[in-house]
Amino acid sequence: MARLHPDTLPHLPPDLPPDLARPLYPRASLQAGIVHLGVGAFHRAHIAVVNEAALHASGDLRWGTVGVSLRAGDTRDALRPQGGLYTLALRDAAEDGSPRESLQVIGNLLDVLVAPEDPQAVLERIAHPDTRIVSLTITEKGYHHDPATGALRLDDADIAHDLAHPEGPRTMPGFVAHALNLRRGRGLAPLTLLSCDNLPANGDTTRGIVLAFAQQVDADLCEWIEAHCTFPNSMVDRIVPRTTDADRERIAARLGVEDAWPVIGEPFLEWVVEDRFANGRPDWTAGGARFVEHAEPFERLKLRMVNGSHSALAYLGAMAGLRTVDRAMAEPALRSYIDALMREEIAPTLPEMQGIDLDGYRARLLQRFANPALQHQTKQIAMDGSQKLPQRLLGTVRDRLRAGQPIDRLALAVAAWIHYLRGVDETGAPHEIQDPLAGALAARRAQAGTARSVHDRVAFFTGFAPVFGELGGEPRFVAAVAHQVQRLEERGVIATLEAMP
Repeated sequence: MARLHPDTLPHLPPDLPPDLARPLYPRASLQAGIVHLGVGAFHRAHIAVVNEAALHASGDLRWGTVGVSLRAGDTRDALRPQGGLYTLALRDAAEDGSPRESLQVIGNLLDVLVAPEDPQAVLERIAHPDTRIVSLTITEKGYHHDPATGALRLDDADIAHDLAHPEGPRTMPGFVAHALNLRRGRGLAPLTLLSCDNLPANGDTTRGIVLAFAQQVDADLCEWIEAHCTFPNSMVDRIVPRTTDADRERIAARLGVEDAWPVIGEPFLEWVVEDRFANGRPDWTAGGARFVEHAEPFERLKLRMVNGSHSALAYLGAMAGLRTVDRAMAEPALRSYIDALMREEIAPTLPEMQGIDLDGYRARLLQRFANPALQHQTKQIAMDGSQKLPQRLLGTVRDRLRAGQPIDRLALAVAAWIHYLRGVDETGAPHEIQDPLAGALAARRAQAGTARSVHDRVAFFTGFAPVFGELGGEPRFVAAVAHQVQRLEERGVIATLEAMP
């Protein structure tokens, strides 16, 4: 079978919608106005798709993308032989429950650079005169910050390396700060640094991290970035499960050409962005983006309602031996818990937002989680809990405690993460703890295991400041989590959920 490639585009099946199936703009004329760090599945199923719509609607060819992988070369190896083309498959269920799928070939990704192989190429791409925006989906751990405070970890070995080796950085702060130093020295225009990761105030957080790094390099560089570059906050939302070999085979059969790395997503998409750009931007409204003055209310809504409940669902589902999110949602006790968690403990911490009906938002979210066509793995969501919990759950816990309100369901979500860190589910199946702090968490669990009671064990574990900060010393929090840990260990997930009021 032939490979997806610009030369094979004219031969795609005619049943694909002609206005969406393939790029209609002259790709050879695209300039790389965007450098995207972290060119994974989410970027290719969300931001690049919105950018594709903007290119079709406006014809403004300044906004092609060069992707950067900060770790491995697998995305480059898959897509470079395809000229950067790949397929987006949007999957949901028809009214009769059968899966359905629509396909679109995305064309605005021009190349993928692999940072560890050629860091100088990445620096030069960010410092190129055509580059106007550097966008980021590097996950929480890619910021090399303390999740509890948001501060750059200057004691991090990779950050120390990047400060000592400006010609060969490894991290986002290193690449961004050193490349901006090149732009400043060459008299080039400043950039917009656009984080699209699930962090509270992700733009402000990125700004603080980059400025802290730049201050260590050169105080004048720090001042230049602070005065001229912009860091808009944003909120992104789309469920993007990991691509499987079955996905590749199914998509190839429909397209009639092989695509080495398609991406899968749900039809729902949301992107809210503060309209603060230093050097222009695409008209992303054509793809459904919304530009606002302040993104914080939308960020909080998404982090707490979507990501917080998703994490709770993943840890409880994974420990119950439920491999996919839709299978977990099919358990009545688990679905009821997620519904009540959002309605009773998360929603009351959110501000009123014009145009947002929280009851309708919650109902739609339950429907999205139950989508059987995605087959979203609970273990995929369960990764990197030490980086995710402070953003997704612990802020909500703090707000509830300050208001003197109960945290029973939120405590169960935190307890489920602690339960998950055992590394074996309730069916006896082992799972790997994929977390940048896995070693420290394992050591903390081992030390906690010598405590005389569940309460003392949990109190010691939640004293781990990189995750819990000062919350670990809050007696109400410790007592609530210890109570739920004991219930999970004695009863298991489903019985614990069934016993909840």
